[in-house]
Amino acid sequence: MGLTKQYLRYEHSALFGVVGSVRANIVLLQQHGVLGRFCAVGACENIIVWDLRTEQRVIMLKGDKHEVSHLTPSPDKLHLAAGYSDGSVRIFNVQTGECTITFTGHKSAITVLQYDANGLLLVSGAKDTDVIVWDIVNESGLYRLKGHKGEITQARFLQGRKIIVTSSKDTFVKFWDCDTQHCFYTVVEHRSEVYDFVVLRNGCRLVTGSADSELRVFDITYTEDQFEVKTEDDVPAKRLKLSEAADSDDENDENILSCKKVGSVFRQGRERLVSMAADQTETSLVCHGHDHNVEVFRLATESQLQKLLLKRQKKARRKISTDNSEVEVPTSVMLDDEVKRLTSIKVSAARSKVRAFDLVSVADDHIQIIILLNNNSVESWRVDTADKTGTASVNCRLLLPGHRTDVRTVSFSSDNTAMLTASSDTVKIWNRDSLQCIRTMACDYALCSMFVPGDRHIILGTKSGKLQIFDISSAALLESQEAHTGAVWSVCMAPDKRGLISGSADHTIKFWDFELITDDKHSATSKRFTVQHTRTLKMDEDVLCVKYSPDHKFLAASLLDNTVKVFFADTLKFFLSLYGHKLPVLCMDISSDSMLLVTGSADRNVKIWGLDFGDCHKSIFAHDDSIMSVQFLPNTHLFFTGGKDAKLKQWDADKFEHITTLTGHHGEIWCLAVSSSGNFVVTGSHDKSLRLWEKTEELLVLEEEREMEREKEFEESMEKEGEPVVAGETSTEVGLAGKKTVDTVKAAERILEAVEVFEEETAKRKLHAQECARTKKELPAPDMHPMMLALNVKSPLQYVMEVIKKIKSSQLEKSLLVLPFSYVTQLIKILDQILKAGWETELTSRCLLFLLRVHHGQLTSNQVLLPVIDRLRTHIVSRVTELRDQIGFNLAGLEFLHKQVESAGEIKFFAEATDRFKDKKRKRKKKEILLIKT
Repeated sequence: MGLTKQYLRYEHSALFGVVGSVRANIVLLQQHGVLGRFCAVGACENIIVWDLRTEQRVIMLKGDKHEVSHLTPSPDKLHLAAGYSDGSVRIFNVQTGECTITFTGHKSAITVLQYDANGLLLVSGAKDTDVIVWDIVNESGLYRLKGHKGEITQARFLQGRKIIVTSSKDTFVKFWDCDTQHCFYTVVEHRSEVYDFVVLRNGCRLVTGSADSELRVFDITYTEDQFEVKTEDDVPAKRLKLSEAADSDDENDENILSCKKVGSVFRQGRERLVSMAADQTETSLVCHGHDHNVEVFRLATESQLQKLLLKRQKKARRKISTDNSEVEVPTSVMLDDEVKRLTSIKVSAARSKVRAFDLVSVADDHIQIIILLNNNSVESWRVDTADKTGTASVNCRLLLPGHRTDVRTVSFSSDNTAMLTASSDTVKIWNRDSLQCIRTMACDYALCSMFVPGDRHIILGTKSGKLQIFDISSAALLESQEAHTGAVWSVCMAPDKRGLISGSADHTIKFWDFELITDDKHSATSKRFTVQHTRTLKMDEDVLCVKYSPDHKFLAASLLDNTVKVFFADTLKFFLSLYGHKLPVLCMDISSDSMLLVTGSADRNVKIWGLDFGDCHKSIFAHDDSIMSVQFLPNTHLFFTGGKDAKLKQWDADKFEHITTLTGHHGEIWCLAVSSSGNFVVTGSHDKSLRLWEKTEELLVLEEEREMEREKEFEESMEKEGEPVVAGETSTEVGLAGKKTVDTVKAAERILEAVEVFEEETAKRKLHAQECARTKKELPAPDMHPMMLALNVKSPLQYVMEVIKKIKSSQLEKSLLVLPFSYVTQLIKILDQILKAGWETELTSRCLLFLLRVHHGQLTSNQVLLPVIDRLRTHIVSRVTELRDQIGFNLAGLEFLHKQVESAGEIKFFAEATDRFKDKKRKRKKKEILLIKT
């Protein structure tokens, strides 16, 4: 048997260079009692919390592999809910950074998340048009609301009411009743997609934004208010009616509420609305579109509107008394009085647009707006709302931690301690250990780069045809030499480290020598580094990539005509022409022993060539899109390729095998660099992120990698399958919140195994008891099942209970749903015994009720199970009653201790919450009395 070649695994080490991803929004957090200082923003699959005062990263909340798509903080200020592009929802503890809860229910990217006022429920909407309500306490999904025909754009709980409001790209705004779980009212006044809305005035005003510049304002009237008894002691606050909404609308009296349009407010921007929000005091409304501006509106309070109305009435009466003219006394205010334009903020960064924002009221007359731009930067603005002009000023800008545009070239220093990254406007030097940016310098559009020997200078090849030389210590541009008339696509250092070559779109390859010259402009005594042009090699096509062979014997150049030309490096005589690619070769590299040349092309193929005779050893279909970069590992025939399919792959050029695929980027990989030691690989991508990959000591076996890839494909195909049909469920408006995943299938398999172990162990123990009775001797007990020993349980019943307890609450229903009916009948009998024993009454009752509801028809038609169901009826009622009595006893004890502490310390706990609860109870009792009388 031959020896198997072993490889060492490369793993993702760090992500850096990202301030905020454009796929997610930005939210302000309250940390340590400070409001407006900390913000959270998505950074690819992670979440970064920034300190806006120090411009430093506070904590990074680690994600899995999918990109963050939406964020929302919890009312308790301690947790942060994050939605991902795969449809999952995770809740993080902001202080510890741990993921406490994970929900999986949506099939596509999450677009909206919102907590209720108490933070006990979470509503999520996604591109799959579904809305799901999650129970935070039980860590499970409650129900799925189906009714929209387009992507969900916003979802909110109405304050103090069990109503959810949702908007979608299907032009509708829907109101859902949480108790009956159905849509009872739909706003159909919009003629284009509804992208966002806000609810103001304690749920009595609705402002929506759509694909035009019009903000539509609706008045919400609750029909249940007419049944409320109003006494002298309990007078509800009067809500001013707008003049357009003075007429009553009786056609929707059968609904809980009615919604009538009262007017419109027009934005300055002509682009569609992206998002809008109001501060916590509801005195400011902020919105933005697909442009550079953020518009701020001032919202008048009820008291301000009342004073304005009284002032106008007084003025009208004075005019009537003095002029005896017929002037109508106003009885209501106009919409323009309630919503007034305050100011428009234009972001500082040029050629950038607003992606998302969040705001908070930091004082009585100031609001803070945090803005995420699409150029990987964050700006914080402070607006004076007391000023009529709405003076706005910038507090801070988060710029240094990343590039404004895509990174087009990366390089390692000779000692592997520093990394160079360059984009269209800046070049940055990073410390590899701390991943901190130590130098930032302005440059032209960079396409290629390299460190000069000694690591004190860097050279960039630009799109304008220049070679720019920078001094790292002083962060200064030493020279910008007009090297070519076209874009410099590639530079390569000579193996003797005395010069470099550059290939350009002007059909030339130029040779340069490193020189030290005296320059009076910089210093009269010291010498300055520069490059001197020595030779030029003219080609027939644009030169896309140039490479020296490490032995300094050959020079290879890839041309726009899909070929690679090989020349002798000393005489520049033609040696070989390598042809076979169908599209231009965008990148290439030569192995350290100068034996192999590997090329990557826009035709998605990698070809391995021998430099001795120019024969093609192998052509491999490597990526699903153009291959942008390829590089050998030093002193090996292993190489990495990066493509526009966002994948980084490792290959063996001797065995022509694919070793592994490193996934992590969420956009095209433009460039990669391998350190001289081969221990590190850095990549730059279209998602603005830079990723560092590090070699580990873990062995990589190809067969295991192929098996893992097959399992991954199976999991992806399983998640794409349709949802199972629930028997007896005829409603199309509501459904189960969970989703079939690999975890739910594995949980169902564990339940099946537990039922089989229970049957096996029960039969074994019954046989042992019969044998003891027959022989009238105490025989040794049979050996327990290994799974029972692993969970440290003594009876099969306890084993089944432990298996069910270990299933996540959010996956329980889906796991029970896929069980075969033969196992369902056995599980019901087992759960009946568990319930009789009094173990985990709440969990057991939940499982039983779900199974009985789903399989009701088959269970009731089975005569064998009728006695079991009859026993369940008695057991469930008795056990739930015991549990309820126990909870009531505990609450009474806590109430007694509460009163004892208050009387002893003269301290009143939860005064506001207690008064509010008593007030609601008193109103509900009055309403019941009125209904009885009527």
